[in-house]
Amino acid sequence: MMLRSLSWALLPMLLGTGFHPGRTAPEGQVSSVRLSSTAGTAKLAIAVDRGVTVHSSRLQAPDRLVLDLEPALVGDELSAYDGQHRGNVADIRVRQFKSNVVRIVVEFDRMPDYKLEQSPDGTVTVSFADKAFESWGASTRSTVAAANDAAGNSGRVERPVIVSEASTVPVRLGAIKQGDSTRFDVNWDKTDINDALNQLALRSGRSIVPGKNVTGTVSMTIKNQTWINIFRALLEQQGLSATEMAGGIIRVDSPGELGKLDSIERLTQTVVRLNYAKAAEMAKNIGGMLTKNRGSAVPDTSTNSLIIVDTPNRVAEIQAFIQGLDLKTPTISIEAKLIFVDRTNLQQLGVKYDVGTANQFFNKIIQRPDPRTGEDFNPNVDVVNLGGNSVSAITNADALISGSALDLVFSTAIGGFSITSFLSALEQVELTDVEAHPILHTLDNRQAQIISGEQTPVRIIDASSFGQANQAPRANVQFKETGIKLTATPHVTANRQITMDLDVERSSIQPLAAADLGFNIPIQHAVSKLLVNDGETAVIAGLTVTTVTKNRTGIPLLSSLPFLGNLFSFSTSSEHRQDLIILVTPRIMDDPGGN
Repeated sequence: MMLRSLSWALLPMLLGTGFHPGRTAPEGQVSSVRLSSTAGTAKLAIAVDRGVTVHSSRLQAPDRLVLDLEPALVGDELSAYDGQHRGNVADIRVRQFKSNVVRIVVEFDRMPDYKLEQSPDGTVTVSFADKAFESWGASTRSTVAAANDAAGNSGRVERPVIVSEASTVPVRLGAIKQGDSTRFDVNWDKTDINDALNQLALRSGRSIVPGKNVTGTVSMTIKNQTWINIFRALLEQQGLSATEMAGGIIRVDSPGELGKLDSIERLTQTVVRLNYAKAAEMAKNIGGMLTKNRGSAVPDTSTNSLIIVDTPNRVAEIQAFIQGLDLKTPTISIEAKLIFVDRTNLQQLGVKYDVGTANQFFNKIIQRPDPRTGEDFNPNVDVVNLGGNSVSAITNADALISGSALDLVFSTAIGGFSITSFLSALEQVELTDVEAHPILHTLDNRQAQIISGEQTPVRIIDASSFGQANQAPRANVQFKETGIKLTATPHVTANRQITMDLDVERSSIQPLAAADLGFNIPIQHAVSKLLVNDGETAVIAGLTVTTVTKNRTGIPLLSSLPFLGNLFSFSTSSEHRQDLIILVTPRIMDDPGGN
């Protein structure tokens, strides 16, 4: 009977130490998991004993990184992930996968390139590029106690967690370390606010000191939240602010009273060296964070540094803010392809007739000799017999095919009449194919432009100078820029897509027949703003213009005859087709979170 009682007494101890029947004692224990972000690089640190090996693999749908630690056990009371999105990380799950294997699954919105390392003391670190976010950590009770004993804090571990200031109440939580991330419930019904703060102090292991004017009661019910989230809700409900003083003590008071502390607190000076951002621009960004009438930020352009003077707490907040903005700017390559095809199909066919006699004829098409001189008549002189005993005629006299490919002349005499027919035909194809491939590189949010073309001088006549005695007309020369021009302003989004403001133009110059009339400048121009993935090709413009022109002149009635109408007419058929396609492909050349 005593043995049975002893076994029941030992059962909780065996369960608490992770003992399971049939399981061999592991060599290591996973005691904490921590996710943090510094200078654009996220790190997942897993504290584990020596002798534990790690194996990694990737899974998709959704993207997951799987880490198997062997031989190892999950430490007692290791808290679960809080479910918040931190940068690219959607979830972290820690499970006892097998009797001696701990599986840690990190779920991403998009699988990044990562670096897996294990230090000599057994700590496993996964590093990857990501934007700044709040840190998170989960530790076993034994790990927290050991850290407290080492630090002499007798009950709390300080792990720096940046808590965003999302509310309109100036709750200054940026420099307050979160400490324990354990979740719990609170149910306050007209509870004195000082008692509520004391409960949070006990839960968090922090020292919270309310001001003398902090009075009143609190009524709220909150489920399954960390102490820092409950603390924030309490401050916002009561219109209070909080700041961490020297030694880690949290002071709670009204915003006005905390502002008075800033006005009497000693000032400190620090120099922040910037790597990528410009000091002058950064000084403008942090202007609103400085203590009014006391703090200052002076840029030093020679060293690209900021000289910051403010209270110690405010300087720490500003430094953390600057660190989140001073990130490496990615370089984007933009490749555009402009395809322009101009095609013209021309078909012309025409027949002319000239009928005349030796005594009467038109001299417009066939020039006949003057019997008196033996030379040809002037083309503008026609010979017409007024007696009316002859007939002469011309068909399609003014119709003309310029640059005809075929000219056929047929002449015959019928009685005293000379009949001559002229056949002209032309089929012409003109094709212009222009392909341009401009490529340019630029930094994020920086405009870039590339131009390949020429500047043509154009003479412009001053019409007001005509008619002036002894003075030549005045002319001015202007230069017209033509060719291929690409202007782009890209931006890399948080999920590594690319937005672009694009301006693409192709133009050419065509002089008119008379030089003083100037030039024609055909232009193909597209302005667009689009969002594409890294390396994706997008069509930003497409245009097809087809112009069909048909013209027919001829002898009335005869030109309308079926099949025979072409023998008495001039016909022209022209088809002009223009195709324009503009493609663009952006690529991110380097990682924005790299060094």
